Amino acid sequence: MSPMQSRYARVIVICQLDRYANGLKPVEVERFLSRRGHRVQIVNTYYLSRANGASRLPSLRPRRLALYLTELVAVVNRRCGWARRHLTYYLIVADVRLRAAILARSLPLDEVDLVICETPYDAAVLAGNWAARTLYDCPTPWADEVFDEGRVTESQRDRLRRLELEVFEKADYLAFHWQTYADYAIRHYGITGRNLITLNFGCTPSPTRAQFAKRPRVVYLGSLGSRFIDLPLLSRLAAQYSDVDVYGGPPPDPALGLNYLGYADPDVLLNYQAGLITCTRDELRRDGFSAKHLQYLAYGLPVLVPEWRRHLDLLRGSVPYSEADFRTVVAALSDESTWQRLSDEAYAEAERRKWELSLAPLDNLLKELTSGVLGQRRSSPEATPFSSGNECPS
Repeated sequence: MSPMQSRYARVIVICQLDRYANGLKPVEVERFLSRRGHRVQIVNTYYLSRANGASRLPSLRPRRLALYLTELVAVVNRRCGWARRHLTYYLIVADVRLRAAILARSLPLDEVDLVICETPYDAAVLAGNWAARTLYDCPTPWADEVFDEGRVTESQRDRLRRLELEVFEKADYLAFHWQTYADYAIRHYGITGRNLITLNFGCTPSPTRAQFAKRPRVVYLGSLGSRFIDLPLLSRLAAQYSDVDVYGGPPPDPALGLNYLGYADPDVLLNYQAGLITCTRDELRRDGFSAKHLQYLAYGLPVLVPEWRRHLDLLRGSVPYSEADFRTVVAALSDESTWQRLSDEAYAEAERRKWELSLAPLDNLLKELTSGVLGQRRSSPEATPFSSGNECPS
C-alpha cells in the first residue's frame, strides 16, 4: 500500500456506558465510524473490576480485585462527610492508576490506529507512548467537577488538575463534549491548546415534533444523581408550576415533592411543550451545557435554562429564566405564535447539531491518519502520570 493510499482504520473506543449522556456519545461515535467502514471496538469499562459484566462478584485477578475494593471503599466514603472531602482524592488516584494499568495490559494499543477515550476514569491510559494515535474526548474538566461537588479540598483539586493536565497534553488529540469547556480549560488549567480539535456533542432530530398546547407542560428528562443537577432548585420550580414532570434516575428523595414518573425513552418528550434544565451556579457548569439540552431541541422543544448559564446564543431555542420569573417565562409559552417561533428555532438548531455534522472532524482526522499524512508513532510504553513506573497488571 502506498503512503498516500487510504484504508479503513482500526479504532478502540473506551467508555462507561450508562442510560444517560455517558452512554450516548460513544455509541454514536461507533455508529458514525462503522458506517464509513472503519473497524470499531467499544470497550465498556463500567464493570472493569467485575468477573464479568453481568456479575456482581469481583474478578480474582490482583489489580481488578484491588479496583473492586477501591470502588467499594469509595461507596462507603461518599456517605461520610469529613472522609468524603479528605479521602476522595486518594481513592480517585488509586482508581485511575489501577484502570490505566489494567487497560494497558488488556487492550491491543500498539495494534490499532486510534484509541478514543470518553471518560476521565480511564483517560490516564492515553498518556502511555503507544503506537496508536490517541484522542481524549473529555466530557468535562474533571478536577474542577469533583471539587465543585465538594468531594476534594482545594489543594487536592490543584494536584488533581496537574495530573489531568498531563493527560490533556500527552494525548495526540484533545476534544471536549462542548467547545466552551475547551475555553474553560485554557483559562483555568493553562492547557496549551496545541492538540485541540472540536468534537461537540450532537443529537438525532426526531422525525416527529412536539405540538403546541395552551397550558404548557414542562418536562425534566435525565440523570438525577449529580449535585450539579440542583434537585432543590428543580423542587422549588415544580412547586411554582404544577405541570412539571420528572423522568430519569436514580429516584429522587420523596421529600422534594417532585412528580417523578420513573425512567422513560426520549419519545416521551412529544407530550410536552418545554424542556427544563436546572444546574448549579459553579463556574464550570456556567460554561457548559447539558446533553439533555440537545435532546430537548431534537423534539422541537424550547429549552428553559437558568439565566446564569453562559453562551446560550450558541443553542438557539433556549429560554433563560430565573427562579423569580419562572412562572412568567412558562406562561409566555402559552401564546401559540411565541411558542411556535421558539420551537422552530429549537428544531433548526437540532438540525445544525446532527451527529453527522458534529462528528465530521473525526472523519477528517481518520482520513489523514489512514492516508499516511500524520506519520508513524513510536511504540515504547512509558509511565502514565498516575503510576510510579511502567506497570502491567497481572
